[in-house]
This record gives sequence, structure tokens and C-alpha cells, in this order.
Amino acid sequence: MSDGPAARRGSGDPWGGVRPFSIKTKLGALVVISVLITTGLSMIAVHTKTELRFITVFSMIATLLITQFVAQSLTSPLDDMNAVARSISHGDYTRRVRENRRDELGDLAQTINVMADELEAQDRQRKELVANVSHELRTPIAGLRAVLENVVDGIAEADPETMRTALKQTERLGRLVETLLDLSRLDNGVVPLRQRRFEVWPYLSGVLKEANMVASARAGMASGSGSHTRTDVHLHLDVSPPELTAHADPERIHQVVANLIDNAVKHSPPHGRVTVKARRGPQPESLELEILDEGPGIPRSEWRRVFERFNRGAAPRPHGPGSDGGTGLGLAIARWAVDLHGGRIGVAESERGCRILVTLPGEPSVPS
Repeated sequence: MSDGPAARRGSGDPWGGVRPFSIKTKLGALVVISVLITTGLSMIAVHTKTELRFITVFSMIATLLITQFVAQSLTSPLDDMNAVARSISHGDYTRRVRENRRDELGDLAQTINVMADELEAQDRQRKELVANVSHELRTPIAGLRAVLENVVDGIAEADPETMRTALKQTERLGRLVETLLDLSRLDNGVVPLRQRRFEVWPYLSGVLKEANMVASARAGMASGSGSHTRTDVHLHLDVSPPELTAHADPERIHQVVANLIDNAVKHSPPHGRVTVKARRGPQPESLELEILDEGPGIPRSEWRRVFERFNRGAAPRPHGPGSDGGTGLGLAIARWAVDLHGGRIGVAESERGCRILVTLPGEPSVPS
């Protein structure tokens, strides 16, 4: 990954906290040089019997010239920073401050550039989010509008089949809005964690049963909601030891596991197998989850991007029968739910298919 704002921010001070050309050093040198000039001219006046008023004038002129030079070197980068800051305030995040100094102003210039980089990235993500959300909302709205227009114009009857078609678009729209609201809450940190101890086997068994039931219910309607409607993929649960317990927010972990299962089923081949493994982590009540499918897998170049919003992957046939591809938000929500727990989620090496690992830290240790 290329050096970004975070990398530049963490580069540290190459001078180890001691800057040979710091502003304090320059001001101290200015005072010393002014005193030396005045002293030198005074000694010359004594030896040459020059009048003191001429020496005073020469001393003032020399001091003013040196002061002007130092002041110019200090105020010039400030003017540059002011211009860049004004551009940023007007929405232009492309301008940068020159980082050619080895003093505090150079550090300030680097900080401003890092801030501009981050603001530019956030602005780009905001525009992409608006564009992607508009695209995702347009599809179910257009479908619902077409169905209702056909009914109003007399082209189609308002029979149960037509109403089911309208209902499936409404359900898809509702689920998309609910997903976006979940993501917004996670972003704003307003989702409280209600962590408790629970038994892993019955909990995950319930999640898998629910996934099968939802898929079966949707298969008859072919809802196109972004959630899979496949019933040919077998879900397998492997918990060891069987009495394994964990400490986390069950509702949020349900989001994580359900989204990961949904994504794995979509990418599975016909009559494929999705395995959910649970193991004890290194800390008390910690948990390690593994979701493995038999699909085409994720290219290593996509491992970092797979949890980004609206990223649907780059597999040649990324979705199996009975799926419309989803919204690209499920894995993003899974990542944020894991982050809320202070855990880790990522793609891992696998001989076949895609393997995603989730690590939850468990119960926080109490200092003695």
C-alpha cells in the first residue's frame, strides 16, 4: 500500500526532537549577531575615534537588514499556509504547502498537508457514497414505479402476483435503507455495546437456522433484496470445544456472522458448502470465528478493499444463482461491528474458496 496520510503522520521527527534550524535557534542567532555587530562597531569607533551617532546608525541599519531577512524567511511560509488553508475552507483540497524546511514551520506544513490529504479522501468517499446510494435506491424505486404504472394504466391487474412483485421491491428498498441506517449509526458511534457471556454452539446454531429459514422464505418470491435466496448450499457448524463460551454483544455478532454467511453463500458453487468454525481465543472469553466457502475466492489484491462500502469484488462470476449481487454493504457492516468490539477481521490464506477470520477480544481484563 502506498504511503498515505497515516504513513506520513507516523513518520516521526527525523531530527529526534533537535532541529538544527529551528525558529528558536534562528531568533537566538539574530540576537547574538545584533550584539556582535553593535559591539564590533563600538570597538571600531573607539579605535578610529568615530562619532558614536554614526556607529549607532550603522548598527541600527545592519540589525534591521538582518531582522528583515529572518522575518521574511518566517512569514513567507505562513503566507503560503494561509493561502492553502483558505483554499481548503472553500472546498479545494488539491493545494499543498511546500515541505522544504527543517523547523517548526516545516512540521506545521506537513501537518496541514496530511489534513488536506485526509479531507480530500473524505470528500471523495462522500461523493462516491452519494453516487452509490443513489444508484442502489434507483433500482428498487424504478421497479416499484413500473409495477404501479402498469396497474394504473390497466396493463396489469392488481392480482396477488403483481402485488408480490411490488412487495419484493418495497422490501428491498426497506432493507437497503435499514442497512444504510445501521452503517450510519456505526460510523457515528451511537450503537452501544451490550456485551454479555453466552454459549457459542447454541447461539451460532440459531444464526445458521435463521439463515436457512430466511433463504427458504425468499426463494419462493425471488425478492432480489441483496440477500441470498439459495437453498442448495449446505451450512456446516464446527464449534470446539462444544461448551465454548464468549463475551460479546450477541446482536452485533449476529450481524457479523449473518453478513459473512450471506456473502459466502452467494459466492458458493451449486450444492456447495459453507463452514462456520468457532474456537477459543488467547484471552479469557475471547473468540475466533472462521467462515469458509468453496467459491472462486478473493484475489490477494482485493483483500484490503473487500470490506470497503459498495465493493462487490472482482471475481469473474461473483454470485451464484438466486442472488442479485447485493449492495456491497454487508462486509462493511461486519467490519464496523467487529471494530466496535476492538477485534479484527480479514481475509486469510485458503487452498480453496474464501476464508475470513474474525477475532473478538473477549472480556476486558481488570487491573489488579
